Amino acid sequence: MESLPDEIVQYILSHINNAKDVASCMCVSKRWKDSVPYLRSLFFPRNLLDIFGNPPDAIVMQMISSIADLEELVVYCTFSCVGLRLWLSIAGPSLKNLELRMDTIITPQNFPKSPSKLDCIGSAWNLESLKLWGVLMIDSPQWDVFLRLRNLEVVGARLKDTALSDALRACPNLTHLLLLGCEGLKSVSIELPHLEHCKLDFTGNGNCLLSLNSPKLESLEVQGCRLIRVHKTQRLKNLSIANNKGRVCMLDFGKLVALESLSMRGIQWCWDAISKMLQMASEVKQLYMKVEFTGDFEELMPFPEIDFVDFFNSHPKLQTFDIHGAMFAALCQKNSLKYVDSRFSIPCLEKVMITVRSPLNAEQKMNTLESLVNNAKNLKNMTIKILQMKSSHSSADDFFEDVCRFRYTNRKIVLIE
Repeated sequence: MESLPDEIVQYILSHINNAKDVASCMCVSKRWKDSVPYLRSLFFPRNLLDIFGNPPDAIVMQMISSIADLEELVVYCTFSCVGLRLWLSIAGPSLKNLELRMDTIITPQNFPKSPSKLDCIGSAWNLESLKLWGVLMIDSPQWDVFLRLRNLEVVGARLKDTALSDALRACPNLTHLLLLGCEGLKSVSIELPHLEHCKLDFTGNGNCLLSLNSPKLESLEVQGCRLIRVHKTQRLKNLSIANNKGRVCMLDFGKLVALESLSMRGIQWCWDAISKMLQMASEVKQLYMKVEFTGDFEELMPFPEIDFVDFFNSHPKLQTFDIHGAMFAALCQKNSLKYVDSRFSIPCLEKVMITVRSPLNAEQKMNTLESLVNNAKNLKNMTIKILQMKSSHSSADDFFEDVCRFRYTNRKIVLIE
């Protein structure tokens, strides 16, 4: 290292970002210490107090003030609002990436009228990526506009509708948005003209309302909403909708002409929402369905009968089909295979994963399995998962023997789990 030019030493050391390693480098030699101002990134771990023994605010301040143009700052240790305001007054203009473990969701400030940690972030107006953990956002943050911000991630937060709307309004050029494990929201409206990828996970009773207007949206994942309305979905390729607590009642997407992958999960969906989504997703290539029950009210109802031929004729581009219990049972009703034309085929289907939970209607289920193999000429793999089937049922053993016999006959493509 001694024989290397200063520029090379500075370049090598600029790849060190952990606060502990930076502190060690400063003790090696004057030459190494003089290279610290050229660092571009700093990471302060959760156990910073155990490592250094001094208050985290002072340690972070000392290191930040010794760096000329800090571009990335990650702070997982505890810190105060005063400390954050001082750090960002120094490094804010040069920062591009900021990640903070806020912990305000657990320990909210006692003086709501004083500037909050969220308010302090506004001084880092050049940010391109902002990631926040453990956030309490019941009041709108005092931000101007983050014109360069492209990525916003909030994990573990207690929010209010108006506060979230005001925060998103200050980030008009977002292309990536992630809200994970967020509670307290009732009605969310998002209008971001450049948004391309969006993941929303709302905890609670699953009754949140969502309205989204982003014409460039390509990927959308939503969890915890009963009503979802998305405008201008011409570019949407990947869509996932789940509700683990409540009921999915209404979906409004328009024609999903570019959709390639669709995932539908939850305990209960209104049948109108299921049928409408399947109609809108006629061009889908990958379909994952794990909805246990339907019904417009609290009572859990089974799926109505789904015509086997109509379903696959309505989804001619389907390549991968992952189907669980209720949906498979709906395809296996008595009349589902009544009108199978000899010219009928499933042209693109290559992979099928079927989860079976009940031996009821065993004959219809076996007929459906055989129809899939016979009509999907390009089928390469079929996996049958026997899940939580009650072995005490009188027909369970006979059904399993039938499945094993079916697997042996089609052993090149059929597997049993």
